[in-house]
Amino acid sequence: MSFDELLADLQGQKANQNDPNHVSLDQLFNESFMSKHSNFNSFSSFVEKGNFQVETQADVDNIPDELFDRHVARETDFADWKSMLDTATKEYENK
Repeated sequence: MSFDELLADLQGQKANQNDPNHVSLDQLFNESFMSKHSNFNSFSSFVEKGNFQVETQADVDNIPDELFDRHVARETDFADWKSMLDTATKEYENK
């Protein structure tokens, strides 16, 4: 499962709706995960706190890595976005 596939279903987008391997960000970064690793209950609240305008996959792709990594490090118990994404993916797959 690629990063692009994980992001395709951001805020209502259903581009990979028929793909059984597709996981939405809301599923991946569910309330339990976000509460455990941050002070947020949802991924959308997390990105809103960083003043990121995220409505599409392109919006996420266009966030400069350095800015998003800083936001992740400041607002979660992860050092960067890749660590957060990798952990969420592993936890989801081990459910």
